[in-house]
Amino acid sequence: MLRLKMLILLSIVVSSVFPCAASDDKRNFTEGFYFGVMPENFTWGVSTAAFQIEGAWNEDGKSESIWDRFSHEGGHIALNQTADVSCDSYHKWRDDITILKELGVKHYRFSLSWSRIVPDPTTGEVNQAGVNFYLNLITALKEAGIEPMVTLFHWDLPQILEDNGSWGNETIIQQYKHYADVAFSHFGYWVKYWLTFNEPWVVTWSGYGIGEYAPGIKQPATLPYLYAHTIIKCHAQAWHLYDTTYRPRFNGMVSITLNTDFFAPKNSSKPEDVEAAERAAQFSVGWFAHPIYVDGDYPQVMKDYVQRNTNSTDGSSRLPKFTDSEKLFIKGTFDYFGLNHYSTSLCEPADAAYQASVPKGYLGDMEVKLTRDPKWQKSSSSYLYYVPWGMRGILNFIRTNYNNTPVIVTENGVTDRNGTLLDFFRIQYIRAYINELTKAALIDNCNVIGYTVWSIMDNFEWTSGYTQKFGLYYVDFDNPQRPRVAKQSGTWYKGVIADHGFPDPMFPPKDDLRRTT
Repeated sequence: MLRLKMLILLSIVVSSVFPCAASDDKRNFTEGFYFGVMPENFTWGVSTAAFQIEGAWNEDGKSESIWDRFSHEGGHIALNQTADVSCDSYHKWRDDITILKELGVKHYRFSLSWSRIVPDPTTGEVNQAGVNFYLNLITALKEAGIEPMVTLFHWDLPQILEDNGSWGNETIIQQYKHYADVAFSHFGYWVKYWLTFNEPWVVTWSGYGIGEYAPGIKQPATLPYLYAHTIIKCHAQAWHLYDTTYRPRFNGMVSITLNTDFFAPKNSSKPEDVEAAERAAQFSVGWFAHPIYVDGDYPQVMKDYVQRNTNSTDGSSRLPKFTDSEKLFIKGTFDYFGLNHYSTSLCEPADAAYQASVPKGYLGDMEVKLTRDPKWQKSSSSYLYYVPWGMRGILNFIRTNYNNTPVIVTENGVTDRNGTLLDFFRIQYIRAYINELTKAALIDNCNVIGYTVWSIMDNFEWTSGYTQKFGLYYVDFDNPQRPRVAKQSGTWYKGVIADHGFPDPMFPPKDDLRRTT
């Protein structure tokens, strides 16, 4: 009875934002809140990244990464903050296990630091202290009944490799393969879920196109395409390595995590806006997904538009070409689809003024004007608007474009600036996005098998430093002990996990007595 009262109270609190369906058949009411419980094998989790939480930036043999260098240079990060200590998870990983157990998550997504495991990839020597750190974390997770979901690369390239030509030097392909081999061989027995790269779109565009992220290089016309080409080859090498050498022993799954908005036509009745939305999607998620999930090559619309904007006399393009053998090697290198989704963009054909305002290269090549509806609720992050229906939209895009491949949402969340423990806006955001995911899964038959909140706790949010906070747990970065304190959103998410979704409060499942307090 107490639990029913709490559910009714929560419905009253958020009813102005999420009107409940007044329909005998909730499956026919797709605009309001949808009650539904996810399938038994659906997995709930939270996520972090090594650079953002570990600290210990130069301890126990770890080498410098491009984000260490970028933050130490000054002028790149809000308030000139660094991640030298951050959440201190290198020393306080047991505290992280404690709060993961409190939440009751089924999986924990985190990344390995390449610089910590193989400090000098040009020699390939393994740092046993780094290996031991992750072994302790991974085995403790398994003992707690939590599946480790391990990302090999979450933006923190060893500075040695950046100095050695970065992703433009193809020796990095074998160096990355060696790093993957070290990870698979040491941790593969315990790890079921692997991700080769996190958000290669951000790596290439933000790091080497507009230069807002490490290493801060601005060559938008060429480097994003060239470096993405190499990253896709690295991914394929790691997948095949696992498939041939480690899958027979460990039977895990390997994929890549791609970030994308949902791209909606500004006016759905205008064919040109519909076409612009499709083109934007192919230039964004399709840039990496089409080679991996479709045919080993870039989307045709992307090849056509980059070539016509290259303005070459010989018909060449700034978009590199895969050989036929490379296409065969890249095609099908996935076991599921890792999706990071936060917001939505409205699309229409770019006019001359818009084209003139964007950097020459990638953004100009797609010839799409991207805007936001002024009525959409903003977050503390400039790119993140509250548009829950975009979650359902992007999941259906994946269903129709990539053969309904199983999807794990590997990141979704929202920022604030003060770290308040009473973060009802975060509950509002995550609740609505999970509900749209539920509709996609249970109404539209999208093959969604997992959901992951970014992030378990407040951490170093890249160029925003500690001024933007995503966490379900508050971290006091002025306290040397870095205590983790549950926010209201953490308590709420714990209930969603226990309920396995949103059971109808009027018709609870038969085993609902498991949660009476």
